[in-house]
Amino acid sequence: MSTLAVENVQFGSAGVPVGYRSAFSVAGLCVGFRSDRESDVAMLHPLALFRSQRQPVDIEVEVVWLNNLESDGTRIFDSGSTWRLYQSGRGFQFDFSAPYFGTEPYKRLSVNAQFTRGTLQMNGGCAVRSSFPGMALSYPLDELLIMHRLTQEKAIELHGSGIVRVDGVGNLFVGHSGAGKSTTTRLWTMTEDVEVLSDDRIIVRRDASSPTRIRMYGTPWHGEGMYASPNSAPLARIFVLEHGHGNVITRLSPSQAVAELFARSFVPFHRHEYVDSALEFLQELVDSVPVYRYDFEPDQRAVDKIIHFHD
Repeated sequence: MSTLAVENVQFGSAGVPVGYRSAFSVAGLCVGFRSDRESDVAMLHPLALFRSQRQPVDIEVEVVWLNNLESDGTRIFDSGSTWRLYQSGRGFQFDFSAPYFGTEPYKRLSVNAQFTRGTLQMNGGCAVRSSFPGMALSYPLDELLIMHRLTQEKAIELHGSGIVRVDGVGNLFVGHSGAGKSTTTRLWTMTEDVEVLSDDRIIVRRDASSPTRIRMYGTPWHGEGMYASPNSAPLARIFVLEHGHGNVITRLSPSQAVAELFARSFVPFHRHEYVDSALEFLQELVDSVPVYRYDFEPDQRAVDKIIHFHD
């Protein structure tokens, strides 16, 4: 179990160190956590690869412990497995549950509507089982914070594999589960010395240093290949993967491209403004980066086709 070294910080007066701090950065968004327990701000692999010392952070979260966490608020979404979302005043409340921890949530994230500040409440009722290093910041808390903040950043998380060739050309292969992302990743790593930013989830946003360009960013949320890189690369092309015959590449119209990418995106659908923001950015994305449907066969010829492909 690999943990992230945390920083001893000062929260009180007179320079007395009374807490610990750590932070991670994904796609240029930095999330900071502070607590008086070191284990609360420890990070496990692969999130630890994304640690950051940046100040100030974009999202600040304080970790506290309570005796119990009784459900309240108006439920607006249920993932059907590990978390539920509630409207709480002007902000949101994410309750995280699992049978192992009992009937109450084992942790709760209360965050403002802008996703800039929040409090992570840990349930003291299951402290023995939930206080080990890395538990507080464990998935899917990290992804939910980033995913929701992206709605305000002109950016989007896509279900895809990001492949960067040695010449710096970045190709993004998007697809539903089972479409061939893992196969595509494996074929490319067998063919060239490529960098895989992620084999399952990639964030795409405008390049901060060059607003006319689009970059793709690695994430900690990997697929079965377990590729997770904190790096990024300019995005040259996007391929929508489909199983087919003959390795056929077809340019999609802007409207087709938006529809295909939206269907393979991670967008919080519980608020219409989040959906509107995602669609607006996708339109900007397809106006800047060509999008193709790739009906491919899962062998070496699929890679060769793209190596020799010209727009």
